[in-house]
Amino acid sequence: MRGITLVLAWLLLAAASVNADSLNCRLVGNYDYPTGFPIDVALADTCVYIAWAEGGLRIVSVADPHSPYELGVFAAATIAIDVAVQDSFVYVANHSNGIYVVNVADPRNPTEVGHVGTAGIAARVAVKDTLLYVADRNAGLRVFSVANPASPSEIGHCDTVGIVNDVAVAGDFAYLVSGMDNDIWVVNVADPSSPQPVGRCPLPNGGEAVAISGGYAYVAGSDLYVIDISNPASPTLTKSYATTGYCLGVTIAGSIAYVGDASYGLRVLNVSDPRDPQEVGYYNTPGMAGNATVAGEYIYLADDASGLQVIQFYGAGVAEKTVNDERGTLNVGPTIVRGVLNLPTSSFTLHHSLFSLSGRKVLDLRPGPNDVSFVWGKRGTLPLFL
Repeated sequence: MRGITLVLAWLLLAAASVNADSLNCRLVGNYDYPTGFPIDVALADTCVYIAWAEGGLRIVSVADPHSPYELGVFAAATIAIDVAVQDSFVYVANHSNGIYVVNVADPRNPTEVGHVGTAGIAARVAVKDTLLYVADRNAGLRVFSVANPASPSEIGHCDTVGIVNDVAVAGDFAYLVSGMDNDIWVVNVADPSSPQPVGRCPLPNGGEAVAISGGYAYVAGSDLYVIDISNPASPTLTKSYATTGYCLGVTIAGSIAYVGDASYGLRVLNVSDPRDPQEVGYYNTPGMAGNATVAGEYIYLADDASGLQVIQFYGAGVAEKTVNDERGTLNVGPTIVRGVLNLPTSSFTLHHSLFSLSGRKVLDLRPGPNDVSFVWGKRGTLPLFL
């Protein structure tokens, strides 16, 4: 009986492990909506504001990150592709339909208070004080005054910086990335009525999103690019970090970079030394991981057709809970992550081997990590205890 129980436990573990490929991360919650898909997320207090394409602006409570639920919807933004939050207002980039300003003082009843068209295609937005910066694709950077949110008005622009995919603002500078032109531009916005390009750094390939932290710009593209911006007139590529997939989004919180790596899910990097990022966690999501926002140990990730994924990051060096812990099934201790079978030392009161269904011994197992990648994908392989 003991042998049968152990074999069944291994089968449960194996099936679950293949479906949840992770390190120091686990999925704790999810929100989805059948129309459209999430493109960008922003967090304020206990609400996540989601640009949900044709699903509009969706407002989700994450007071309990394990149980997100919808509070309100602003449906007029029918091509919502980016959001920025300040005070009681959400600014929604609505593609060819400009910018919506939405009052969310009551998140259950979001109300339009302002709208303004842009010269191009409003792709991304960043808000600082009373100014809204818009990555307006072929129309470059547009700057709007939102001192009166009910009446946003353009006060300046810079259209000599190519096709702009994203914008981030820090101090007197706006940082613009272009996927088609493979550049990051530094634009002086000390005088918002007359933004002036002051520096440019070519990128090897692509520029989807940008985040600024500690004198560095982090650009999501075919790799994660780290650019030294300590001298705005001469930004310098410091590191190209190759992720497993293609970077669609990047968010920095402290010394950690959270990267949406398309079909390879969330990648978590320690960037305490920006010149040498180190992966300290990952979670392979079911969709196409893109932009995220972070609060403490929780990451709210736009995962394309799989909706909003809420992922908990335990931190480097902290033991990850096993899949069985997460799903409430029998916990037999071992885990399989990326073809590595980890067996706890405490389980080695007996000899352990890996057998095929035909009864042929494939591998003698030892405490700790065992490389089973060469057999795990082969049909008919089944781990057994002896």
